[in-house]
Amino acid sequence: MIELKETARDGMLEIRMSGAITDEDYREVLVPAIDKAIEDSERIRLLIELESDISDFTLGAMMDDARMGLKHWRGFDRCAVVTRSDAMRRVVKAFWVFMPCPVKVFAPEEIDEARRWLSESLGSIHQTDLGNGVLHVQLLGQLDAAVYAEESADLDAFIRKNNRFRMLLDIREFDGWQGLGAIGEHLKLVRNHAGLVDRAAIVGDAGWQRMAAEVGKRVLSGEVRYFPGAEIEAAKSWLAA
Repeated sequence: MIELKETARDGMLEIRMSGAITDEDYREVLVPAIDKAIEDSERIRLLIELESDISDFTLGAMMDDARMGLKHWRGFDRCAVVTRSDAMRRVVKAFWVFMPCPVKVFAPEEIDEARRWLSESLGSIHQTDLGNGVLHVQLLGQLDAAVYAEESADLDAFIRKNNRFRMLLDIREFDGWQGLGAIGEHLKLVRNHAGLVDRAAIVGDAGWQRMAAEVGKRVLSGEVRYFPGAEIEAAKSWLAA
């Protein structure tokens, strides 16, 4: 059985799955609810209170689940799964890397934490015009796809004003991406603007952040250099030279 639960926030959908889950439950309850929520809000945040186990899902329900995921691939902004089942936890964790949105699993006693996680901001991008065609871009926390949509307009405005530019990419407090959708938006943003960067300084402390400079050298058209976090002022001076 699939039940819809009332929420006070637009773009938030809560459902409860218990007992046997059939394709009829998907067709008559879940799919219409998700269709309407996405029609109203474009992207939704979904909380699934999952009391059923894998054996409770019929083959038809599993196929409907896959079809629904493909149909609304871009419609999910974030998904929290609340379950006590170890088997369901393993299934969700095995597949969440392929999801276009952030997915996180919570225990039943953590349901309020799950709601907070759906409501809070996971990460952000800060852009600061340092003058003379230098843009300071800070990646903070874990980024989801929505963050890129919000910042793209500001970046385009800066580029219109400067034509070509130099970039200080500050990733000292960057914790990675939430889901394939965020990675896709990041790659799209890089691809669209890579040829306009005359020089880029990448500032970070972790080993993988140093590797980002090597990737940048292959993607960006201009000169790219890595600086440890403590040398951010040196990075600014190099960009201004």
